Amino acid sequence: MNEELEFEFVKYARVWIPDPDEVWKSAELTKDYKQGDGILHLQLEDGTNLQHKLDPSTKTLPHLRNPDILVGENDLTALSYLHEPAVLHNLKVRFIDSKLIYTYCGIVLVAINPYETLPIYGAEIINAYSGQNMGDMDPHIFAVAEEAYKQMARDERNQSIIVSGESGAGKTVSAKYAMRYFATVSGSASEANVEEKVLASNPIMEAIGNAKTTRNDNSSRFGKYIEIGFDKRYHITGANMRTYLLEKSRVVFQADEERNYHIFYQLCASSRLPEFKALKLGGANDFHYTKQGRNPVIDGVDDAREMSTTRSAFSLLGITELYQMGLFQVLAAILHLGNVDVKDRDADSSMILPNNSHLMVFCDLMGVAYQDMSHWLCHKKLKTATETYIKPLPRVQAVNARDALAKHIYAKLFTWIVEHINQALHSTVQQHSFIGVLDIYGFETFEINSFEQFCINYANEKLQQQFNMHVFKLEQEEYMKEQIPWTLIDFYDNQPCINLIEAKMGVLDLLDEECRMPKGSDDSWAQKLYNTHLKTCALFQKPRMSNKAFIIQHFADKVEYQCEGFLAKNKDTVNEEQIHVLKASKFDLLVELFQDEEKVTSPTGAGPPTGGRTRLSVKPDKGKSSQASKEHKKTVGLQFRNSLQLLMETLNATTPHYVRCIKPNDYKYAFTFDPKRAVQQLRACGVLETIRISAAGFPSRWTYQEFFSRYRVLMKQKDVQSDKKMTCKNVLEKLVQDPDKYQFGKTKIFFRAGQVAYLEKLRADKLRAACIRIQKTIRCWLARKKFLRVKRATITIQRHVRGYQARCLATFLRRTRAAVIIQKFQRMYVQRKRYQRMQAAALAVQCILRAYMARQQYKMLLRENKAIVIQKMVRGWLARQWYRRSLAAVVYLQCCVRRMCARRQLKKLKIEARSVEHYKKLNIGMENKIMQLQRRIDEQNKENRVMSERLSSAETAHATEGERMRRELTRLRGAEEEAKSSANRVVSLQEELERLRVELQSTQKEKKAIEDWAQTYQDEMEKMISELKEQNHLLKNEKNDLNRLIQEQGQQWTEKMQRALKDQTSQLECDLNEERSRYQNLLTEHLRLEEKYDDLKEEMTLTMNVPKPGHRRTDSAHSSNESEYTYNSELAESEELSRGMEDVTKGTLDMALVLKLQKRVSELEQEKQGLQNELDRREEQFQRARARDDEEHKKARGAELEYESLKRQELESENKKLRHDLGEMRRALVGTAGAGSAAPGSPAYKVLLDQLNASTEELEVRKEEVLILRSQLVSQKEAMQHKETMTDSLQYVEDVQNLTDAKEISQAYMGLKDTNRAPPPDMRNINEDGELWLVYEGLKETNRLLESQLQAQRRSHEAELEVLRGELQAVKEENHRQQQLLAQNLQLPPEARIEASLQHEITRLTNENLMLPTEDPKVYRTNILRRMIDLLEQVEKQDKTVRKLKKQLKVFAKKISDLEGGQMENVSPSQMVDEPIHPVNIPRREKDFQGMLEYKKEDELKLVKNLILELKPRGVAVNMIPGLPAYILFMCLRHADYLNDDQKVRALLTSVINSIKKILKKRGEDFETVSFWLANTCRFLHCLKQYSGDEQFMKYNSPKQNEHCLSNFDLAEYRQVLSDLAIQIYQQLIKCMENILQPMIVSGMLEHETIQGVSGVKPTGLRKRTSSIADEGTYTLDSILRQLSSFHATMCQHGTDPELIKQVVKQQFYIIGAVTLNNLLLRKDMCSWSKGMQIRYNVSQLEEWLRDKNLMVCGAKETLEPLIQAAQLLQVKKKTDEDAEAICSMCNALTTAQIVKVLNLYTPVNAFEERVSVTFIRTIQNRLRDRKESPQLLLDTKVIYPVTFPFSPSSLALETIQIPGSLNLGFLTRV
Repeated sequence: MNEELEFEFVKYARVWIPDPDEVWKSAELTKDYKQGDGILHLQLEDGTNLQHKLDPSTKTLPHLRNPDILVGENDLTALSYLHEPAVLHNLKVRFIDSKLIYTYCGIVLVAINPYETLPIYGAEIINAYSGQNMGDMDPHIFAVAEEAYKQMARDERNQSIIVSGESGAGKTVSAKYAMRYFATVSGSASEANVEEKVLASNPIMEAIGNAKTTRNDNSSRFGKYIEIGFDKRYHITGANMRTYLLEKSRVVFQADEERNYHIFYQLCASSRLPEFKALKLGGANDFHYTKQGRNPVIDGVDDAREMSTTRSAFSLLGITELYQMGLFQVLAAILHLGNVDVKDRDADSSMILPNNSHLMVFCDLMGVAYQDMSHWLCHKKLKTATETYIKPLPRVQAVNARDALAKHIYAKLFTWIVEHINQALHSTVQQHSFIGVLDIYGFETFEINSFEQFCINYANEKLQQQFNMHVFKLEQEEYMKEQIPWTLIDFYDNQPCINLIEAKMGVLDLLDEECRMPKGSDDSWAQKLYNTHLKTCALFQKPRMSNKAFIIQHFADKVEYQCEGFLAKNKDTVNEEQIHVLKASKFDLLVELFQDEEKVTSPTGAGPPTGGRTRLSVKPDKGKSSQASKEHKKTVGLQFRNSLQLLMETLNATTPHYVRCIKPNDYKYAFTFDPKRAVQQLRACGVLETIRISAAGFPSRWTYQEFFSRYRVLMKQKDVQSDKKMTCKNVLEKLVQDPDKYQFGKTKIFFRAGQVAYLEKLRADKLRAACIRIQKTIRCWLARKKFLRVKRATITIQRHVRGYQARCLATFLRRTRAAVIIQKFQRMYVQRKRYQRMQAAALAVQCILRAYMARQQYKMLLRENKAIVIQKMVRGWLARQWYRRSLAAVVYLQCCVRRMCARRQLKKLKIEARSVEHYKKLNIGMENKIMQLQRRIDEQNKENRVMSERLSSAETAHATEGERMRRELTRLRGAEEEAKSSANRVVSLQEELERLRVELQSTQKEKKAIEDWAQTYQDEMEKMISELKEQNHLLKNEKNDLNRLIQEQGQQWTEKMQRALKDQTSQLECDLNEERSRYQNLLTEHLRLEEKYDDLKEEMTLTMNVPKPGHRRTDSAHSSNESEYTYNSELAESEELSRGMEDVTKGTLDMALVLKLQKRVSELEQEKQGLQNELDRREEQFQRARARDDEEHKKARGAELEYESLKRQELESENKKLRHDLGEMRRALVGTAGAGSAAPGSPAYKVLLDQLNASTEELEVRKEEVLILRSQLVSQKEAMQHKETMTDSLQYVEDVQNLTDAKEISQAYMGLKDTNRAPPPDMRNINEDGELWLVYEGLKETNRLLESQLQAQRRSHEAELEVLRGELQAVKEENHRQQQLLAQNLQLPPEARIEASLQHEITRLTNENLMLPTEDPKVYRTNILRRMIDLLEQVEKQDKTVRKLKKQLKVFAKKISDLEGGQMENVSPSQMVDEPIHPVNIPRREKDFQGMLEYKKEDELKLVKNLILELKPRGVAVNMIPGLPAYILFMCLRHADYLNDDQKVRALLTSVINSIKKILKKRGEDFETVSFWLANTCRFLHCLKQYSGDEQFMKYNSPKQNEHCLSNFDLAEYRQVLSDLAIQIYQQLIKCMENILQPMIVSGMLEHETIQGVSGVKPTGLRKRTSSIADEGTYTLDSILRQLSSFHATMCQHGTDPELIKQVVKQQFYIIGAVTLNNLLLRKDMCSWSKGMQIRYNVSQLEEWLRDKNLMVCGAKETLEPLIQAAQLLQVKKKTDEDAEAICSMCNALTTAQIVKVLNLYTPVNAFEERVSVTFIRTIQNRLRDRKESPQLLLDTKVIYPVTFPFSPSSLALETIQIPGSLNLGFLTRV
C-alpha cells in the first residue's frame, strides 16, 4: 500500500518508524523521497536527525502518519491510514490526553482499563445513551448495550455481547455495566425485581469465582455466558448463566502475591461474628489454602464488608439464611481440610495422627465419621474382576488425594450456587428474546503454560474465527448494498489451528486416547503429538531443548505448552470412597451437593468439574446406573469442547457485538499507557485484524452530502450542480486521477486507504492559501491604515510645532515692549514716592512737636486727678479681693462636692450607657442641660448688658465731670487773671486749685479702676461664654455621636433583621419548593402505583379461566382505589364480579408482590399524612385566628339572624296572601270569562295590565327572596357550627320547611302559567258583569295605599340616611384629623413624638368622654349599631316591596297580553277601522338565570361521557370558549349544592375525577388532550375557590358572582384532590412534551448546521453518526421552534393560565438545555469552535422566541445558562493563565467535571485550530479545586420543577354561558 503512495513521501511528510522501546516512533522527512532511494532522511520529534534504511529486498516504505485533525477519532476506521502505529497512537492520545477509555474499531469497542473510578456510569449517563444511535454518541459500553437492545427490538433477533481480554483488562466490569444498562433501560416485566436479582448475581459470582492474581486484584477465574431474557415488550423476564472452565487448582494452590477465591478471605474476616463461631475459623494466615500467596490483603478492599454484600445478594436471590450457613459450613470445612497434616508411615504408606483437630472439625462440619474419612484419605480401593483390594497411599499421593477432594467439593458447591442463581433468575413469563453477555478469558501466554491455558487459547481461536467471519460478512454486505464491484478480501483463517486442536487425531483427541490407556503418561502423549503433527502441520512445533513440551502457532502468537499435568487435569480424578463417605453424611446440604453423583458422566463421577455449562449433563440410563463407573466417561477436554461448540452455536444464532478490553500496563497505574503491552493485546484480540480487513478494501466511506459539505471548498462555482451526486463525481475525477482509489455507491463514496488524507491535504492547502490571501489583504489594510494614521499625526505635529514657535516669537516681542513701559512707570513711581516721603516727614515733625507740648501740659493735670482715683480704686480692690477669695473657696468646696456626686452618677450612667434607652434618656437630659446652659448664657448676657449700661452711665458722668472741670478750669484761669489783678485772692485760689487737682486725679483713678474692672469682667464673661459655647459644642457633638450611633445601630439591626428575614424567606421558599417537589414526586409515585395496580388487575383478569356465559369484564379504569361511587348499577355489578374473581385467584398472586405493594402504599399514605399534618399545623394559627373572629362575628350576627328569621316569616305570610289574591283573581277571571266589559286599549284595561305586571314581578321577587334567605340561613348556620360534616341533616330541618314553602309558591306560579296557557276566552264574556273593572279599581286603591306607605317609608329612610351620612362624615373628618396628626408626629424627633402622641391621645379620650352620654358606652354603641342595622333592613325591605309590586304588575301584564292576543283574533276588520288604536308598549320579560344547570341522577353517566370521555379537543372543543367543560361541571355542582344533596355532590366530583384520569390514561400521549384537561382541571379548581365563599377568593368577584357562591358545602378537601390531579396532569403534560421534543433536540440544537458552512463534517468511520445536513425528516432548529409555538398556541387556545404556561415553557427550555448539554458532553465530534458558534446562535433564536411570546421573565432563559457557558467555553481562548482565570469566572453555572470534560473533548475541525494542552486543563482543575459542588457530570433530564397553580379568577358570568348543541347536553336544564 505504501508503494502506491510514494508520491506523498515528500519533504515535511510524517511517517512512523519502528522503535524497540515505544514500538513506533514519529518522524518527519527532511528530504523528498525518490523512487529507488534506499535511505530516508528523517528528523525525530525531539530534533534528532536520522537516516532510516529501507529493506533492500522489499523496499518497503514506512507507514505514513495521519493528519493531526484525524488524531483522536472515536472510530479507528475513520483514520485515513489504517495500520498498527496509527491505531496505537490514536488509542494513546484518547487515553492519555483526553481521558477517554473507549474507542470504536469498526464493530469492535476497545475498552482500556483506566485503573481509576470514573463518573461515566451513572443513571444520567444511561439515560443519555438510551435511544441514541451508536455513532451519534461517544464510544461507550452503554452504546454497545443500547445497539444490542435496539437491534433485538427492531430485527426480532437475539443478540450477544462478547467481552474478552487479558486478566486485569476489565472484562468483568464491562460485562457488569452492560447488564446494569439492560436492567435500567428495560426494567422488569413484573414486580419481582428481576433486574435487581440479575445485578445481585455479580457479587456472588465474584466472591466464589474471582481471585487476586499478579495482574488483577479481581480476576475472573472462570468464563460465563449470561442470557438475559426479555418478553414481547422487551422487559427483563429472567436470566440464565452458563459457566466455563473454573480454575479449581486455585483452591489448593496460589502463587506468590496471589490469593484464593475471595469467599474464603471474606469468611475469615467475618469469623468473629456470633453466627460463625461454630465454624471455628481464624485469620487467613491460619489456613494452608489461604496463606500460600503470602499477601492475603488487597489494598482498599474490606473483606468483612464484602461478606455483608455477598450475604445480602444471597438473600435477594432467595437463598435462605439456613442455606447460606450451610454454604459457609462447607467452605469452612474445605479450609480445615487443607490443614489436615498427612504423615509418612513408611515409604509406601501414610497416616493421619489420631484426633487431628482440623480433621475433627472437618468431620463435624461435614457430618461424616472421623475414622472413615481419616482412613480413606490415606488409602484407596482397587477393583479387579474377582476381588477388591485396599491399597495404602504414599504421603504425596495422599496429599494429592486430599487436595483433589477439596477441589471436587468446591466445584460441586460452585455448580450448586450457579444452579440456584439460575433458579432465582428464572421467570414464569415466557421469554421472547434474549441478549447474551459473554465474559470469557482472553488469549493467555505465560512462562509456563498448562492445560488451562491450552483450553483458554482454544476457546479464543474459536471466537476469533467467528469474529473474522462476521467482520468479513459485514464488509461484503456493505459492498453489495451499495452495488460496487468487490473482490474476495484475503484475511487470516485460523481453521487449520482449530483442526489441529479438535479434529480427529488432533491434540484433544490424542489426549483423550492417552487418558483411556491403562499406563498413559504425559511423556507418551507428547511423543504421539510429535509423531502425528510435527511433520504434517506447520502450526505445530517442537521446542529445541525439551521433549515434554510443544508449540502451537495461534492467531495471536506462538505459545509453548508444558505436557506435564495434562493427563491428570484432563481426567480430574478423585477417590470414589471419599465421595461415598460424603454421601453418607448427616449434613443435608452436602447430600444435596452429591445426590446426582451417579447421574453425571465423568471419569470419577464428579460432574462437570470445569463448570462447563451448568445445564450440560448427559442423562444416564436408570437401569444401568450401577454400572456407570465402568463406562467410558467424558474427559474435561471433551466436556469443554462440547460446551464450547454449544456456545458457538448460540453465538452464531445471534447478532454478536464485540468488546475488547485492553490492559494499559502491568503495574495498575492510573492512566499510564505501555505501548508494548498494548500492541501485544491488540494483536491478540483481533483489533488489528479488523483494521487489516478494512484497509484491504475501501475503509473510508462518505455520503454524497457529507463529501459535498466537507470538500465544497475544493469546488469551483461552475462545478456545483443541483445534483449533489454528479457534482461529487465530477469533482472527484478531477481531484483523484486514479479511478481505482475510489468507488461510487448508491448513497456513499468509498475510498482506498490514504485518499481521505490526500483530500484533507488538498483541503488544508486550499484553506491555507485562502487564509494567506485573507491575511495578506488584512495586513495590507492594517499597514495602510497605520501609514495614514502616522501621516496625519506627522502633519498635526508639524502644525502644532510651527504654531508654537510663532507664539514664542510674539510673546518675546510683547514682553520686550512691556519691559520698557514697566521701566518708565517704575522710575516715575520711585521719584513720586521719594517726594511724598519727604513731605510726610516734614508734616510729621511739626505734628509731633505740637502734640508733645500739648501732652506735657495735659499730663501735669492728669497726674493730680489720677492720684485720687488710685486711692479709691486700691481700697475697692482690696475689698473685692477678699470677697473673691471667699467666693472662690466656697465655689471650690461646691465643685468638690458636685464632682464627687458627678462621679457617682457617672458610674451609674456608665452601667446604663449600654442600652439604647439610656442614649434616648441621655439625649433628653443633654437637651435639658443645653437649655439650662442656654438660659444661663442669656442671664449672663443680661448681666453684661446691665454692666455695660452702668459703665456707659459712668463714662457719661465722667465726661460731664470733665466738662465741668474744664469749665471750672476756664473759670479758674479767669480767676487767676483776676488774681493777678487782685493779689489778695492768690493764696485761696491756689489752694482751691490744688484741691481740684486732687479731686481730678481721684476721679481719673476711679474712672481707670472702673474701666479696668469693666474690662476684666468683660474678659471673664467672654471667657465664660466661650467655655459654655465649647461645652455646648461638645455636648452637641456627643449628642450627634449618640444619635448617629443609635441610628447606625438601628440601621444595623434593621439590615440584620432584613437579611435574616430575607434568608429565612429564601430558606422557607427553598423548603417549600423542596416540600412541593417531594409531594409532587410522591403524587407521581402514587399515580405509577395506581397504574401498576390497574395493569396487574387487567393481567389477572386476562389470565383468568374462560368466563361463563353472561360474565361481564370490569373496565380497568374503574379499579381506581379513589373511586367511591360507581357510574351505574351495571358497573357496580361488574365490580362485584371482579372482586369475586380476585378472591378466586387470590391464592395465585405473588404474596411478596402484594406485601411490597401494601408496604409501599402504606409508606405513601404515611408520607401523605405527614405532609397533610404539616399543612394542618401551618394553617392551625390561621384557623385559630379565624375561629376567634367567628366567635366575635357570631355574637354580632345573632340579632341579624333573628331579624332574618322574622323577615322570612313576614315574607312567607305575604307570599301566602299573594297566592290567595292571585287565586281569587284567577277564579274571578275564570268565572267572568264571558263578560267582556272592557275592551283592549281602554283605561281600565291599561290599569289592570299594570296591576297584573306588578303582581307578576312581586311574585318573582318573593320567590327569589325565599330562596336567597334559605341559602343565607344555611350558610350562616354552617359558619356558626364551624363547618360540620356535609352528611349532618339535623341542622337543615328549617331549610326543608322553607323548601316546602318555596315549592308551594312555585306550584301557585305554575298554576297561573297553566291558566295562561288555557285557550284564550272571549273578552266580551269576561267583561259582561264588570268584575274585571271591580278588580281593577281594587288594585288601584291598593296601589295608592302602597304608594303612600312607600313615600312615607322613603321619607323616613332618607331622614335616617341623612343622619347616617352626617355620622359618616364626622368619622371621615376624625380620620382625616388623625392622619394629619400622625403626619405631624412623624415629622417630630423621636423624643418629642411619644410625648405628642400621648398628648393627642389624652385630648381625644377627653373629648370622647365629654361627648359620651350618661349611659354605659357599650350599651350606647350597641344601640347605635342596632339602629343602623334596623335602618338598613328597613331600606332593604322597602326596596323589595317596590320590586314586589312591579313584578305583580308584570304578572298581570302577561295575563292581559294573552287576553289581548285572543281578543284581537276575534275583532273584525270593520271594528279595527272604527275603533281608535292606542299603541301599547308590552315589555318582553327576559328570564333571570342563576348560573346553575340541573340534571337528573341517572343522567350523570351521560354527562361525564359526553363532556369528558368522548369530547375531542380537535373537534368540538375547538369552537368552545376556553374552560367551558369546567364551567358546565361547576354549574352542575352548584345546583347539587343548591339542592343540599351531598350524595349528588360526592358522586359528581368522584365521577369527574375518575373520568379525567381515565381519559388521560387512554390518551395520555396526545398533547392536545392533556393540555385541554390541564386547563379545564385548573379552571374547575379556580371555580371551586372563586365561589367557595372564602373572603380571600371573593374579593376578586363581582357582586353578582358573590351571589353565586356555594352555600351548603365546604369542598376544600376536593380542592386538594383536584390540585393533586392537576399536578399529575401537569407531569403527564411535561412527559408528553419531552417525548415529542426529545428526538428533535439533539438534531436541531447540535447536529443541524443552522449557519451553513461554518462547521465542516469530519471523516467518520464505520459507526456513522447522524448527518448534520438537513435532509428530509431531519429535525432542525425551526422544527423545535415550530413545535414550541404549537405547544404555546395549543395551551393558549385551551385557556391555560399564563402563569402555568410560563412554568411549562421553563420546563421545556430546561429539557432542551439539559439534553443538548448532556449530548455535548458525550460527543467528542461536537466539541469544536464552530459548533460553539452554532449553539450560541441557536440559543439566541430560542431567546428571540421568548421575546416574541413575552415570556422573558418566566425563568426559561436562566435554564439555558449552562449550555450558553459551554458554548462560550468552546470559543474562548485556552492557552494562558489569564485565559484560565477568565474561564473559571465565566463558567459559574458549569461544574468542574463538566468544564474539564469539555476541554478534554475539544477537537479541532480544521488544521489551523489547536488542541487544549494537558497543562492548561491541569491549571483549570487546580483553580477550581475549592469549589463545593456535585461531581455529577450530566444534568438530570428527568427533573420536573415543582408546579404551582396561582389563583386566577374568571370574570365570566355563569348566567351568560350558553351550551353548544354539539356537546349533546340537551338533558341539562338552565336554572
